[in-house]
Amino acid sequence: MKNNRYCIIMAGGVGTRFWPMSRTSNPKQFIDILGTGRTLLQSTFDRSTKICDPENIYVVTNESYHSLVQQQLPTIPQENILCEPYRKNTAPCIAYATWKIFNLNPNAVMVVAPSDHLISKEDIYAKAIRSCMRQAKTEDCLITIGIKPTRPDTGYGYIQFTETETEQIDKRIKKVKTFTEKPDLAMAKFFMQSGDFLWNAGIFVWSAKSIMKAFEKLMPETAQIFNEGAGNWNTKSEKSFLKEAYGRCKAISIDYAIMEKADNVFVRKSIIGWSDLGTWGSLYTHLNKDSNNNAIVGKHVMMYNSKNCVVHVPNEKLVVIEGLDDYIVVESENILLICKKQDEQQIRAFVNDVKVAKGDKFI
Repeated sequence: MKNNRYCIIMAGGVGTRFWPMSRTSNPKQFIDILGTGRTLLQSTFDRSTKICDPENIYVVTNESYHSLVQQQLPTIPQENILCEPYRKNTAPCIAYATWKIFNLNPNAVMVVAPSDHLISKEDIYAKAIRSCMRQAKTEDCLITIGIKPTRPDTGYGYIQFTETETEQIDKRIKKVKTFTEKPDLAMAKFFMQSGDFLWNAGIFVWSAKSIMKAFEKLMPETAQIFNEGAGNWNTKSEKSFLKEAYGRCKAISIDYAIMEKADNVFVRKSIIGWSDLGTWGSLYTHLNKDSNNNAIVGKHVMMYNSKNCVVHVPNEKLVVIEGLDDYIVVESENILLICKKQDEQQIRAFVNDVKVAKGDKFI
């Protein structure tokens, strides 16, 4: 089955919440945000090689990021960098990759994963994905990865599972009952206490045939658009067809378009050291801390009477900080951000204000 395994890495997002490090011209997936020496995209590619052959790894990105993908993944075949002409959310992105790969291999079984997540337990992750792929190979099913909640987080989507009528080969794979997107705090606490809810990691496993069937049933207009590409896939005319096709596609996430409506959705409960690294605060929880709980990325940072801060500055900069508690301090190129951690959700508003007041130069 190994040659039928494919990995699709979604790398077209902008990552506004990690501004000012993440910019429109260089989003967070292309940044070594953890200070490990590998960017998030590179780390995602590395762990994907534990699942399938490198030539079966595809990266879907925006046209403007083609050169960045080339630079960071020099070994990936050029035809495996799939460039979207417009940002249309994850459903068209996944449809594009699926129809293209199906044209090459109708027996393809694939994992679809974001490029900007942290997974610290990579061997366990690979084992979980391979288990899901075995089920997806033989059954018409759509599988997502679920994470046991460790806190009542209101920023994540939740999946409620139920026991299946038939015994699964992998007992961690459960039938999905409901999806809930970003509940309020009271509801998130209830979800944690109930024990039958998991965080939605946004990682999916299915066969090309099953997800195409789901598109044809639940998004027939999108399926029709991509079916019209027959004869164009993997040819010189693919790019021109794609631009016209994307112009007609509805911008919608795969969750809303397919997963929340389909009746053959399963979730695999997995302990893979996952974080979506959506905010500076989430990054803080994964960085090493000093004796005052400061998480620091930068070689020349000196902290005085400061605690619980996340500091991310260039290695060549000397930065001296005094008297801060629970702050975000980030310097990137020509921007310095200082913000309370509790107010980090305002960063998107800051970006909008900067765009209005200063133009695109700082975005």
